[in-house]
Amino acid sequence: MNGGQPVGRAGPYEILRGRIHGTVDPADPHNTIIQDLQLAPRDARGRVEYVATFALARPIDLSKASGTLIYQVVNRGNGAVAASPDGHISLVSGWQGDVVPTAANQTIAVPIASNRDGSPLTGPVIARFYDVGAGVTTATIRLSSMNGGAPVYPPAALDEASAIVTRRSSETLSGERRGDVVVPRAAWAFADCRTVPFPGTPDPTRLCLKDGFDPAKLYELTYTAKEPLVLGVGLAATRDIVSFFRYAVKDASGTANPVAGAIAQAISIGDSQSGNLIKTFIHLGFNQDLSGRMVWDGAFPRIAARQTPINFRFALPGGAATLYEPGSEPVVWWGTYEDRTRGRPAASLLDRCRATNTCPKIIEAFGSTEFWGLRMSPGLVGTDAARDIPLPDTVRRYYYPGTTHGGGRGGFRIDAPAARGACTLPDNPNPESDSTRALTAALVEWVARGTPPPPSRYPRLDRGDLVAPTKAATGFPDIPGAAFSDRLVNTMLDYDFGPAFVANDLSGVIAAQPPRIREIIPTLVPRVNADGNEIAGVPSVLHQAPLGTYLGWNVTASGFFAGQGCGFSGGYVPFAKTRASRLEAHDPRPSVEERYGTLDGYVCVVERAAARAVQDRFLLQDDANRLIEEAKASAVLPPDTASPPADREIARALCRPGTF
Repeated sequence: MNGGQPVGRAGPYEILRGRIHGTVDPADPHNTIIQDLQLAPRDARGRVEYVATFALARPIDLSKASGTLIYQVVNRGNGAVAASPDGHISLVSGWQGDVVPTAANQTIAVPIASNRDGSPLTGPVIARFYDVGAGVTTATIRLSSMNGGAPVYPPAALDEASAIVTRRSSETLSGERRGDVVVPRAAWAFADCRTVPFPGTPDPTRLCLKDGFDPAKLYELTYTAKEPLVLGVGLAATRDIVSFFRYAVKDASGTANPVAGAIAQAISIGDSQSGNLIKTFIHLGFNQDLSGRMVWDGAFPRIAARQTPINFRFALPGGAATLYEPGSEPVVWWGTYEDRTRGRPAASLLDRCRATNTCPKIIEAFGSTEFWGLRMSPGLVGTDAARDIPLPDTVRRYYYPGTTHGGGRGGFRIDAPAARGACTLPDNPNPESDSTRALTAALVEWVARGTPPPPSRYPRLDRGDLVAPTKAATGFPDIPGAAFSDRLVNTMLDYDFGPAFVANDLSGVIAAQPPRIREIIPTLVPRVNADGNEIAGVPSVLHQAPLGTYLGWNVTASGFFAGQGCGFSGGYVPFAKTRASRLEAHDPRPSVEERYGTLDGYVCVVERAAARAVQDRFLLQDDANRLIEEAKASAVLPPDTASPPADREIARALCRPGTF
């Protein structure tokens, strides 16, 4: 790897790739929570089989390894291992059983459940289609907003009479629907009509409409599916794979563990869907291995507001918090909280690991879009939004204010690229990566050496940081080009999926699709300042030396959902560069010139923000040095030597010791 050249203190690395053939015992109490495991086919020993891919990066000289295993949870199969400058061993493996294998991704083959007599298991599923082009007659069925391929679950029968297609005129994020019309069963088919006229060629992966799709409408297909995958096996496989590399000397066939004896502690890291999986893994008790030992000593779920929908019949782990997609139903809080709004008992994500003394140390971090697009609010203030839920001592929480999902590109530029994709505003450049690197290092220090991380920093209700998602409550200013509305937040809904669905564990069996909406759960978002920028949490250097307004929300530009929130994309509205251009645009926010005077003044603000972040352990020194050099090389403003006296005076004031 890396041409054999040394990488950091551990020297050169090598990458090992392969497959793990494993089994899960349905009779073992560690596995009984897995939905439909009892209905999966078994081998001669009565075990349920799986095959998972993995990749492992290790120092060639294992004596130089740090002793820390970093298990990076892959996202929809995507993820890679690499050499660590700190000498860590890196591991990825497949866990999501509905991912289509490619040459590069990580996958797991899990079994299909069936009735005990061998007949197919069936159940209701839902697929939705919108913004389909005019004149199109055939669309691929996608059962979740982000599964991106053929449906996981085929219809029980292509001629199913009870299947329904509904055409809809309008819909809100809170589930309000208008203009629903049922398309006659004779006017659609599970078929491909791209080359053959209706009723086309029978095809379980496509929907054909006799009269074609109306691009101004949304179409909702509900049908009875068959052959559910036992996706919860992926949780057990992850547990057993990490446990093997951490503790075992060799496997059952005598193959040696390639990192035996080199691992003292294991840490999991996952972003978005992968971070949700970390929460589900811990919540359902999988951080205890089959011998009762800790699997992960530390966990870092990032930009993860929900749990991963993996452990119910006909589950879809690729879901993304759109209407009717499960994920926010279970416990989503680390502290103990009684969910009286939904009639649930007091519970915590840590209940099961506390019972077995296998709870990891946890750092979680997330940004603005997690509030606006992914329903983060109940994880902090519960479903009644009445008070802050206290964090346990083993959990730290950090908030990245004013960031899009995963953070932006960074850099010090005033100009914004043209809006792209479905959103009206340009992409938010406010980064998360610098802070994330520092927090990852802090978690390793906490787990390996017992050094506590910095105190938690996040918006709190008792400090007035969290408010209703309205312009009046947030204090959002009148900014030209930023069309704030009260239709932007992705509302959390209380769904009724039927009596066999165990909502607090996101497990069981869904009886009805689409589910009945019982009520709307209160959703709060962070308050902002006069610039429209959020004020609580761990701000990036760019956020502390702002060049514009950094938003966790954006607006859909066109199509069926025009004017509503635009997925998980945060927008950006740059400041005017000069006072004259600000006044011409009627922008209430001071211009860059008025704020910093000259480039030298701006660099002084960046330097102080970076120094403060390093001191507080939210930025590594190498990253601080890089950011300062980037600011010096930017074209934010002219330097002192090319600026008028008034601007130089602003800069001098910013650069005086003790300023800012």
